[in-house]
Amino acid sequence: MALSNTAVPKYYGAFREAVMRGEIPICREIEMEMHRIDDMIANPGLYYDDKAIDGFIEYCENELTLTDGSPVHLLDTFKLWAESLFSWFYFVERSVYEPNPSGHGGRYVTKRIKKRLVNKQYLIVARGAAKSMYASFIQNYFLTIDTSTTHQITTAPTMKQAEEVMSPIRTALTVSRGPLYKFLTEGSLQNTTGAKSKRAKLVSTKKGIENFMTGSLLEIRPMNIAKLQGLRTKIATVDEWLSGETREDVIGAIEQGASKIDDYLIVAISSEGTVRNGIGDTIKMELMSILRGEYINPHVSIWYYKLDDIQEVSNPEMWVKAQPNIGKTVTYEVYQTDVERAEKAPAARNDILAKRFGIPMEGYTYFFAYEDTIKHRFREYWRLPCAMGADLSRGDDFCAFVFLFPLADGSFGIKSRNYISSLTYNKLQQALYIKYQDFIKEGSLVVMEGTILDLMVVYDDLDRFIEQQQYDVCAFGYDPYNAKEFVERWCGENGQYGVEKVIQGAKTESVPLGELKKLAEERMLLFDEDVMSFAMGNCITIEDTNGNRKLLKQRYEQKIDPVAAMMDAFVAYKLHKEAFE
Repeated sequence: MALSNTAVPKYYGAFREAVMRGEIPICREIEMEMHRIDDMIANPGLYYDDKAIDGFIEYCENELTLTDGSPVHLLDTFKLWAESLFSWFYFVERSVYEPNPSGHGGRYVTKRIKKRLVNKQYLIVARGAAKSMYASFIQNYFLTIDTSTTHQITTAPTMKQAEEVMSPIRTALTVSRGPLYKFLTEGSLQNTTGAKSKRAKLVSTKKGIENFMTGSLLEIRPMNIAKLQGLRTKIATVDEWLSGETREDVIGAIEQGASKIDDYLIVAISSEGTVRNGIGDTIKMELMSILRGEYINPHVSIWYYKLDDIQEVSNPEMWVKAQPNIGKTVTYEVYQTDVERAEKAPAARNDILAKRFGIPMEGYTYFFAYEDTIKHRFREYWRLPCAMGADLSRGDDFCAFVFLFPLADGSFGIKSRNYISSLTYNKLQQALYIKYQDFIKEGSLVVMEGTILDLMVVYDDLDRFIEQQQYDVCAFGYDPYNAKEFVERWCGENGQYGVEKVIQGAKTESVPLGELKKLAEERMLLFDEDVMSFAMGNCITIEDTNGNRKLLKQRYEQKIDPVAAMMDAFVAYKLHKEAFE
């Protein structure tokens, strides 16, 4: 078949038919990716080449050997994922200098250049899918077949995880006996000096794995921006990018350097994570925008496997939605054991739901679900009555004010104004610094000069802000900590009506928190600021012996002050509903 702009990809076509027959249940995210591929098939400017994917499959099955010495037979999922990478092309016109046959002079001519369409693939799939082996096959192929490849890297949250990609290749150096591998590995493995004919061409060295014929190097790099920036990496695999504690965009750092090279490729593989408000959540939101068609990016391949609903955990027929290789690389028995373990051991529940079933969970009991923290469209509340909540801080936390607007349909509009000192701002780590810049741009965060906040200066700015926005503050709830001077001035200028002290603690917080959670689940807290998404995503809870919940944060940088201020505003509103009628 070779190159065609009308052909249906063979492995995707077989998968699609099985889905249409009802043989393979799929989640919404996979369905959306199928729609994207269908659009690619219909696009006359894109071309499918079956020889490209078949060449990859033949290489893996004819050259490589599994670590136990058995032959490689690529899984159908591997063929499906790799087909997205290898077999789609497009053409660009470039002006290319062409020397004269005489060797004297030359001229520029316009040529059509064939380019691989996909340069990034995101694979989110449950634990046990052999995804690291898939990444290893990709790295192996380019290390030995593509003569233009020079620098390749693999990275993961830990060096042990990164080694999972390298280890099969190191094994292949000794056990694989395909004709190409035999040629590349014959000769001395310990010494690369002497006559070239007696040297090994593909060798595991201190640097990594080197191909001395092509000058290519595959190495492990720590998952750290400082170690990844500035590299001109043609092939990169990023393992467990959703599972680590990193808050840095390592994929973006790799792409920054790789984008200077033609036909670079980044394959990011991971099971679902248990870390909130990290770069993983940000990337997933971008991927969902692509899947939904909110913006078009044909250069990204997305295979996002997960259950559609937590209720499907109890239905083994649905497990394939999250684990497409179940029954092949992992057994149903393993899954059933984990389901029973999740029921009997609550401490392990979140990890099992995330890693086995692709349901976004947290390593701790986070108060708001991921979907609850997605901001709404921008709204204005000009001259509408509101309750104001305050959680005051002079130090490293936000000095937070939230305005809660009761609306006719039972929902609540949310706006905020937050303050930090310049000292706190300048001490931020890079990832948080960038995030805080976004808060500043949207107007939800104000940086004030100094080492600590002067609450009277904060008062002046907040007063101006309320006047500019024409907010009608009818009630005011506050945490009494650090609030004495601020509240006295407020009461002196605005009167004492509607001012309520909200004592912090599990006994007093539990009821309003429960109501706010229900409103968030029903998407009736209409916040449109990134700072509120950030704060809601940071909230965890603890329970006392009576089952009452109190807000906490797990780490210092996980600010929750806007949520605390929102709760204060909600309490004040409930105590003074008559003022809003």
